[in-house]
Amino acid sequence: MDSLAGMVGNLGSAVTSLAGTMLAFLFVLTLVVFVHEYGHFIVARWCGVKVRIFSVGFGQELFGWFDRKGTRWRVSAIPLGGYVKFEGDANAASVPDYQAVKMMTAEEREGSIFHKTVGQRAAIVAAGPFANFLMAIIVFAAMAYFNGRQILLPRIEVVQTQSAAERAGLKAGDLVLSIDGTSIDSFTDMQRIVSMNAGENLMVVVDRGGSKITLTAIPDQRVVTSPLGTQRIGVLGIQAANDPSAWRTEHYTLPGALRAGVGETWQVVTQTYHYLGRVITGKESAEQLSGPIRIAEVSGKVARMGGLGGLLSLAALLSVSIGLINLVPIPMLDGGHLLFYAIEAVRGKPLSEGAQEFAFRIGLAFVAILMLFVTWNDLSYFGGMLGSGD
Repeated sequence: MDSLAGMVGNLGSAVTSLAGTMLAFLFVLTLVVFVHEYGHFIVARWCGVKVRIFSVGFGQELFGWFDRKGTRWRVSAIPLGGYVKFEGDANAASVPDYQAVKMMTAEEREGSIFHKTVGQRAAIVAAGPFANFLMAIIVFAAMAYFNGRQILLPRIEVVQTQSAAERAGLKAGDLVLSIDGTSIDSFTDMQRIVSMNAGENLMVVVDRGGSKITLTAIPDQRVVTSPLGTQRIGVLGIQAANDPSAWRTEHYTLPGALRAGVGETWQVVTQTYHYLGRVITGKESAEQLSGPIRIAEVSGKVARMGGLGGLLSLAALLSVSIGLINLVPIPMLDGGHLLFYAIEAVRGKPLSEGAQEFAFRIGLAFVAILMLFVTWNDLSYFGGMLGSGD
């Protein structure tokens, strides 16, 4: 009986944990998707474009309603994205319905996105990624304003033997001032730069007893496993001071918090591009490219450990990623539409219908391959966890 009760208890805990994970995942993804699509929606409205559908999710509609301007707001069964469908769109990817566009009345053309200027169409498309970046800035700024920032002094307490730091000549008591010309305000700033530059020469300026000394450090590479996959990070082999006096709390005014939000968002952008560059050159594994399965798992962990604040931070990080992905110049994505508009602006006329249809097919294939790849990454990650007994 005790064994049966234990099994029932474990099953109940698993179900509760799964439900919590799914709720956290839906909260994060729905927030990011809504913000992205609302960016398209509101700018389209400003430009006089008729919006037929605003959907959170794909597939069968679960419930919805019409607003006073005739837009159908809907929540759909597959919560893995969303879309805004404009007058003249053939589908959720804003592929033109060429036949319908040709047969439009003068009144319908007034509300059609395809009869707006190139600048207006570009603004509507760019508004989605812009809204994602703006969301991240607001979230990071709000957290800085209300919570402040805990800063650990970038002073070295311990230098491990046979480490990159020891080879570079770093010593206990050194206060790190800058790395490769970037000012270092905290130990976290130092870790961020070092982790991104395994095997690279870094010029480190330290304050040693009141004197500035410049050293060259080459971080060692260490392979670590996280919920986002296998990462190759750079390490120097140093420890910070384990002393309350090494910590300080920085509080922000509203303008200062906004600057901090912009700075944090920009750091996420630069780290993302740095990582992708290292993947392309073979210096980093592509295993960190995650799909919905791992995002859901991370959402559940963050919800349990960090609560609402943690989920908002995760949503901000994901929002930046969604914004960057959508700016990639691939047809089907916002960046592909912007590329078409740039070509149209240069040529003075759009690409032919055949060329656009062919490009959209290529883009669809690329997106499908990318989804298969990240799903494979997710399944491989969980398969590795099961195999190791974690």
